[in-house]
Amino acid sequence: MSLTRRDFARESARTGAGIALAGSVGVFASAPHALAAEDIVTPDGEAAGPGYGPLLPDPDGLLALPAGFSYRVLTRAGETRLESGEPTPSRHDGTAAFDGGRGTVLLVNNHELGGPRSRWEHPVPLAGGLVYDPAAAGGCTVVEVRADGHVTEWVGIAGTATNCAGGSTPWGTWLTCEETEDKAGQNGMTKDHGYVFEVDPLDERANLDPKPVKALGRYAHEAVVVDPGRGHLYLTEDASGPNGLFYRWTPPEGFRHGRGRLAALPDDAGTLQAPRCFDSAGRFVDDLSRATRIGTVYGVDWVGVPDRDARTVPVRRQFGAGEITRARKLEGMWWGDGGAYLVSSFARAESPGNAHDGAVWFYDPKRRTLTLKVLIGVNPDPEAEGGYDGPDNITVSPYGGLVVAEDGEGLSHLFGATDSGRTYPIARNELNDSEFAGVTFSPDGRTLYACIQNPGILLAITGPWKRQKRKG
Repeated sequence: MSLTRRDFARESARTGAGIALAGSVGVFASAPHALAAEDIVTPDGEAAGPGYGPLLPDPDGLLALPAGFSYRVLTRAGETRLESGEPTPSRHDGTAAFDGGRGTVLLVNNHELGGPRSRWEHPVPLAGGLVYDPAAAGGCTVVEVRADGHVTEWVGIAGTATNCAGGSTPWGTWLTCEETEDKAGQNGMTKDHGYVFEVDPLDERANLDPKPVKALGRYAHEAVVVDPGRGHLYLTEDASGPNGLFYRWTPPEGFRHGRGRLAALPDDAGTLQAPRCFDSAGRFVDDLSRATRIGTVYGVDWVGVPDRDARTVPVRRQFGAGEITRARKLEGMWWGDGGAYLVSSFARAESPGNAHDGAVWFYDPKRRTLTLKVLIGVNPDPEAEGGYDGPDNITVSPYGGLVVAEDGEGLSHLFGATDSGRTYPIARNELNDSEFAGVTFSPDGRTLYACIQNPGILLAITGPWKRQKRKG
């Protein structure tokens, strides 16, 4: 049942909308029952701003952190070793953390390696039985961090391409996304790519003979989240010429989610759709960059994808002008507060609306609306400390608000944002200008994991994450 323009206009009039100033950041509400990070307090009891204080230089030249925080390198491309003795693959990206029992954390770590294996010094090893396309360099590794600190790493899937982000499932697996549209015969590939694959961190046997979930479509996948109540999957596409799309996949009637069940579906199972947005006056919105105010709400109808496997025409090009709504660099996603948060990293000349350096939208499946929750104005000097641009991977912190991995120009940060709209630094890459990725908390909330993509480093950050109380 689609949302009528009349219903949407009436709801919009009732709820209203907020206003964002140029360069400001508005932040969505934290997860239910989470604790928000409050202003830090100086010795004389005065609030000194949100977060944990200024970043301190790292004598080892890797990661600047606030006082009281520390980090540990878990894996490093070409230096640490897999169980097989082969070196850790490079270009770390999307990551998820799972409870492995007895204090063990299992991390599934994407490796964004595109094109033929010969292009990369450290591709994902072609582990027996875990290979989709032996010509492809990408895949995932599983990193086990035991309670005593011991780290072990092995291959979860190999022979996939440009494994960028992805998403964890309510049933405890990882959906890894290929951000490519290469077909067999292109870029050295022997099979078609641009799919989603499921990786089980707890059961190596479940990962044997990997099969793509073709029902979710073939395009430049970025991230995916699962609606645990309705069973829908929401997916983002990081592509241009034209701008990519936000997708919804509806499972077939009677389907029940669970380990390995997605890959067992027929290729045409369920329905894959793209959004068609309209404003409170019922006017069609061609691109999300049209929004200039935090709190902007668009109604959403869903339009069926004609050919989800893109046999002759890429999915995003199968729609004409006026049929669907696009956005530039649709990146990370996170499920929370009963809906899907999704990132648009920036908008420039390739977008028809207004330039910005990052936006986060919230899709509410119950109201069938998209609401602009974060809007970062254009950063005039990305090389200067104090500003941010290019949000990419995101997570909702167990302590409230957001933690964001920056993939923009100049300095590269992990930064937090409170639900009152204040931003604060958590970490700065002091090694190089490579992006942060794979930001995720441990199941117990004590450790923040994140990656520096190039050369490929997986980090564990610990510190005083609890709310900092005000005096008096």
